[in-house]
Amino acid sequence: MNLNQITVPSLDVEKATAFYKLLGLKLIVDALPRYVRFECPDGESTFSIHKVDTLPKDSGVSIYFEDDNLDTLVDHLKAKGIIFKSEPEDKSWLWREAHLNDPDGNHIILFHAGTNRKNPPWRIG
Repeated sequence: MNLNQITVPSLDVEKATAFYKLLGLKLIVDALPRYVRFECPDGESTFSIHKVDTLPKDSGVSIYFEDDNLDTLVDHLKAKGIIFKSEPEDKSWLWREAHLNDPDGNHIILFHAGTNRKNPPWRIG
């Protein structure tokens, strides 16, 4: 089994589309104002946004995008006006993470984990 796609809700799909384009995702389906889908710049996963009238409460959604050059990516995005909740930081679980929100408040984590993503020292056999 392979994770194919994640879809998030949005009150304003056009505004969210502009934000995710700034992050570097490539628009592949444009059904504005109700739906869009992107390809990630690396890998095979896709990411989509669909129009809702009301955002879910306390959904607990966190979206992770990995990049081998996290600090450079964050600097590049900040230069484009993206605001981060936290700067890149080394975590105790051996990932380096920076946190931000999209225009609808969805939690985004840009990170680099390398081999520790699937093979941390504490991985079970």
